[in-house]
Order: sequence, then structure tokens, then C-alpha cells
Amino acid sequence: MSKKRSAAIAAIFLAVLSVTVLCVHHFNKNENEQFEEYTHNLFCQEVSGNTISLHYTLKNPAAYGITDAPVSIGSCTADTTSVCAAIENALALLNTYDRRRLSAENKLTYDILEDFYTTAFELAPYSLYEEPLAPLTGTQSQLPVILSEYQFYSIPDVDTYLKLLKKIPAYFDSILEFEQARAQKGFFMSEDSLDDLVAECRAFVKLKEDNYLYSSFRERLDSLQNELNKKEKETFDRKKYLAAHNKYMKKYVFPAYKSLIKGLESLRDDCMNDKSSGGLCNLPGGQKYYELTAASETGSDRSIPKLQELVRRQIMEDLGTMQTSLAQLGVSNLSSEDSGSRSSDIFSSQGAILEDSNPVSILSTLESKMKDDFPKPPAVDVQVKYVQKSLEEYLSPAFYMIPAIDNTESNVIYINAGHIPDDLSLFTTLAHEGYPGHLYQNVYYMNQDPDPIRCLLGYGGYTEGWATYCEMLSYYYAPVPKAEATIMQKNTSILLGLYALADMGIHYDGWSLSDTTSFFRDYGITDTQTISEIYSLIVSDPANYLKYYIGYLEFLELKKYAIEKWGNKFTQERFHRVVLETGPAPFKILRKQM
Repeated sequence: MSKKRSAAIAAIFLAVLSVTVLCVHHFNKNENEQFEEYTHNLFCQEVSGNTISLHYTLKNPAAYGITDAPVSIGSCTADTTSVCAAIENALALLNTYDRRRLSAENKLTYDILEDFYTTAFELAPYSLYEEPLAPLTGTQSQLPVILSEYQFYSIPDVDTYLKLLKKIPAYFDSILEFEQARAQKGFFMSEDSLDDLVAECRAFVKLKEDNYLYSSFRERLDSLQNELNKKEKETFDRKKYLAAHNKYMKKYVFPAYKSLIKGLESLRDDCMNDKSSGGLCNLPGGQKYYELTAASETGSDRSIPKLQELVRRQIMEDLGTMQTSLAQLGVSNLSSEDSGSRSSDIFSSQGAILEDSNPVSILSTLESKMKDDFPKPPAVDVQVKYVQKSLEEYLSPAFYMIPAIDNTESNVIYINAGHIPDDLSLFTTLAHEGYPGHLYQNVYYMNQDPDPIRCLLGYGGYTEGWATYCEMLSYYYAPVPKAEATIMQKNTSILLGLYALADMGIHYDGWSLSDTTSFFRDYGITDTQTISEIYSLIVSDPANYLKYYIGYLEFLELKKYAIEKWGNKFTQERFHRVVLETGPAPFKILRKQM
């Protein structure tokens, strides 16, 4: 997965972005100039509204005309009426521009903004259905990581960072108020999710001075000190900053987590019972909300039944391919009931497959392997860091930190060793996060000098679908025989497909835990505890699996469409170039770009 710049404040993104921009048409400028002025103002307003978003998006805000932006971490709001009105106003303002008179590039930006606003407007009435504290992907997990990677380019950056720490209690209070509003409507999380969140927050607090926010702060101070000139070094008081940080962690950060724990525990009696059926379809209008969420998360314009049909068809195709490859290895009679167990048995004893399992070496290998299939990547630096061992249970297997759009040379990938069981998993994970996945996808697009507003409009199906597509491709880059690579890749695809079907079954069709258990058992997955954990994860984070798998399938469908359109002019490199240069977008727009 990739960590968006504003991931920690996702709950308020729409409210910030959709505020009407004061942009008056200037009749001495042509339509393109006016439109570009509008998108520039929109970009500046959005990133200025939140200090973390601003700092992660721009290394040098002054170059974009942004100076003296107030220090803010934002808030979480349950005021759906004002959000709807703001988005409606923003859409109306966009529509004042004559699309017909825009350049091709500006038409693309217009279309994506219009799609983004339209989707946001449709989802806005359901804002209380959203969960800012989902396990693994919620604010409680993402905010500390985002803070730990808050770069110190100058001494004032350190001062701003410390001010942000002071604002965390108020920010968490707004999230708690949001959760209380959800509880009053009967939308509060399940007890399993509550238990997981409380355990995660307690583990964070329990670390005390061993928390990675301490070590990362020291490292960033040291790095900054090495970059200061002689005069700056004379005024730089490292001990003062360390003392202030220690004070603020104890006075603001840890108490904010403790307060969040206490507030969540007070809502335990409001937990939904998710065992009989914890899906969104059981809430008022929940099925419609899930349809909108799935469309927003995946960027696909297919209905849920059509998506289910697409997934089932892919699973059957993958099972057939696995059968053929297993036959080549002397294994026969594979059925859907034993696909996962048989393939895992075959490779469980193969041990290390890489001569060098250093992550940086693997990234270099992947970059070399992809050169015939993808456009040449820009030259960048990559740091690979490991998640603190005590927090491995509570964070994703890996994630890529998206760099500032004016500092794409500096990239960071986090690896969670607790979720990486073997060399092949590390190899394919780094393909997902690095080359040709998230890192390559992001730096390549940003080096096209796109309209900055495009870098703020996230499309999960595009980003995670691309990374999953690249992960699947990387099995054939790994140093294993093709038949074995095919079996492992298809097995991974099938498992993701099952999770996607379970996601839609739970939230659209109302599956209970019992229904979900029966579904997985039909495919040979019989561990009741594992199924229960999968069920709880899907209940707590609707459509999360869809953006990975449906996004991946939509890329496969898009490739088929390109082959049909281009005929013998189709190449892998050309297809990938169009996708990458278009940038984040819904698939209906990507099809037009073909």
C-alpha cells in the first residue's frame, strides 16, 4: 500500500478541498490560462489548510506562492450539510469553465476533477458511515508513521513539528466526537474492531521512550544539523529541542492516545454485533453507500453484480492455469477446494530463493528486470526502513511514503518484517511498493510535470490496482522456473479474489460470519480463527480489498481493450506509458486515454 500525504487527515479532506475557491474569470486571459489559475488556487488552498498535508506535498511552498500558512492538523467533522453544500458549490464553479475550449491536458484535469467532485457529492450524505479508525489503515496507525517521516528541511520545520504535537489532543477529540455521533446513529464499530484499536493504542503508549517517534526525531535533528551552515549551527540548540520533544510526547501525544482509549471504551455498549451480519447493507441506505464506496475506492463503473461476475471469472481462469502448470510439475487433479493448500505445500520447503535478499539489491534487480516492459524510470534515491518490532502486529505488511512533488528524488519504503515470511514474499512486496509499483508509478508521473492539483486527487483502484498488477508481474521476474512462478502468482490472485468476493458478500449481500466461513471452506480454507479475523477486517474496512483486486482486474481488462484497439501496434511499454502518463484516474477515463 502507499501512504498518501494527507492519509492521516483523510476524514476531513473533502471538507477542505471542496470549499469554494475565490477565482474570478479574467476576460483578458484565454480559457486555458483562467482554468490553470483556478486549479493553482485550488491546489494552494487545499494544501495550505493542513500543515501535514502541506509539508508532505511541497518541500518549498514559497515557490508556489504559499507563505505564512497557519499551523493546523485539521479536524474530523460530522456536519454533512455543510460538506454537501461546499462540494456542490465547488462543482458549480468548475462547470463555469468551457471544457470545449481547453487543451487536451486541461480537459483531462477537468474531467477528473468533475468525477472526483461528483463522487464526493454522492458520498457526502453518508459521512457518518465512514470509519477514521479502521485497523491497520486508520488515523491511529498512520499518524505516528507520518509524523516520524516529517522531514526537517530547516530549523523552522522543527518548531512547526513541535506545534503539531501540541494539536494532536484536539484532533483526537474531534475524532472521538465523530465516533460518538456515529454511535448515536447506531453506526459504531464492532467489538472486535474496538478491541483491536484499544490494543493498538495501548501498545503505542506502552513503548514510552522506546517509541519510534523518539528515535526518528533524534535522527532527523542530526540530519538537519549536518546540513546547517556555520551561522545556523551556532544558534541550533539540539538539547533544547530534545527536551521539548520529550515534554510534548508526555504532555500531548501519549495523553491523546490514552484519552482516545478511554473515549472508545465508553462507547463499548454501542458496538454493532457483526457476527450475524456486520455488513453495510444492514444500515439504512447501506447497500447504496457500499455501491458508491466501491465505485470510489476502485474507480470502476461496473455494478456490484458485474464486479462479482468479473472476479468469479478470473478465479476460474486462474484455477485452470494453475491446473496446467501443476500438471507440468507432475501434480494433477487440482480443484478449487485445495488450490491454496496444494500450491503452498509444493513451495513450503523451497527455502531461500534469492542470492541477495537485501531490499535495496532486490529493488535494483526489479528495476533492471522491468526495463523491456516499462518506460525508463527517473533516477531517485530510496531508503528502506523496518517497522518497529513492537508495532509489527498493528501495521500493514509494507508501505511507500509518497514524496513531496518538488522533491521526488527522496523516497522511503517501510517493510514490516513480521508480515514477510520468506524471500519471495519480500521480492513481490518490494515490486508492489517499489519497482515497478508505487515508487515508480509516483515518481514517473510527477516527472511529467502534471497540474499540481492532480497529485492531490487519489484513486485507490488506480494506485493499488497498479501496484497489485506489478506485484503479480514480479513473480515472473523472480529467479524461479516459470511453471512455479505461474502457480504462485495465480494462487495469490485467487486468494485476493476470494477476499474481494467476501467483501462484496458481507457488505452488499449481508453475509454473516457463518456464511463467510462456508464460502472460504468451499475453497479449501478451513482455519476458523483465520476466517474470523478476515471477516472482522472486512467488516471494519469496507471495500479496502476491492481497490487492490478490482483495480488489478480493471488493468487486465484495460490491457485487453488496448490490444483490441491498437492491434499489432500494441506493446507492453506503450500500454504502461499511457497508464502512467495519464496518472490517477477512474478507469472510464483511462479507457478514453487508450
